[in-house]
Amino acid sequence: MKYRRLGKSGLKVSELSFGSWVTFNKQVDSKLAEKMFGICFDAGINFFDNAEGYEAGESEVVMGNALKSLNRPRDSYCVSSKVFFGSNKNPTPTQIGLSRKHVTEACHQAMKRLQVDYLDLYFCHRADPETPIGETVWAMHNLVTQGKILYWGTSEWTADEISEAYEFAFENNLTPPTMEQPQYNLLDRKRFEIEYAPIFEKYEMGTTIWSPLASGALTGKYQEGIPEGSRASLKGYEWLKKHMIDSDRGKARMEKVNKFMPIAEELGTNLTKLAIAWCLLNDNVSTVILGASKPEQLKENIESLEVIPLLTEEVQKKLSSI
Repeated sequence: MKYRRLGKSGLKVSELSFGSWVTFNKQVDSKLAEKMFGICFDAGINFFDNAEGYEAGESEVVMGNALKSLNRPRDSYCVSSKVFFGSNKNPTPTQIGLSRKHVTEACHQAMKRLQVDYLDLYFCHRADPETPIGETVWAMHNLVTQGKILYWGTSEWTADEISEAYEFAFENNLTPPTMEQPQYNLLDRKRFEIEYAPIFEKYEMGTTIWSPLASGALTGKYQEGIPEGSRASLKGYEWLKKHMIDSDRGKARMEKVNKFMPIAEELGTNLTKLAIAWCLLNDNVSTVILGASKPEQLKENIESLEVIPLLTEEVQKKLSSI
């Protein structure tokens, strides 16, 4: 495992990290999570991603219990949470968004669920059009000065929104964001490679990218429909099935997947490993967040590091042409 700086900060995160969206609580309980975290630690993974909105906070409970059972030194790994969607199924207006109140209280709640004294990374899960960005920056700065979070960032914000946060922080001598958590994979490239290019250069922003397999599309398992037990088959994720299979856009994406698969076979690997390895070719990627519901899946994903040397310029051109 290699480690990369999180943007221009001094924090070094493992090239591969482990996240809990969809899987924890719904597919992975604390006992299984403990086993999978053990695999991660053995492989050198040091960053674990979560959010208040994942399974209404229960994902953080599962992660907290598993990490406590493993009893690894707290200074040997990083955990994150995200704020915006709330952890209540029927939230009141003060239990969602990026107001100073919710940002602060959600941090305290996440620390309690994760059973930690501070959060290493704390993200604004989406931009909040009803809260001034300056108010959110102040709230994050206060949490940093209180020692409750070490680094804060954004997730799926536009380049303009991120720039506004940076500039407000600079103008008011506050702590600026350190990282963004965007989607990035072989099928979803435009925002990361084009829209964010100027802010990568200007602010040296770090990234913790999610969905390197495009919610499973880049495993090839959805080519013949929806496999039982897959994310798109889960209750509450019907939108994912529509996005991946039923829509015209989904069908067009699956056609691309069909073209990617022979390239992986020519390299003597599979599309899963190729897709994850490809993400790491981009220097603006600080870490790739893996999502797995089974130990075997997790081990296979970690093996993607072995594929990086196979991705020559010629192979990269073939992939880009698709």
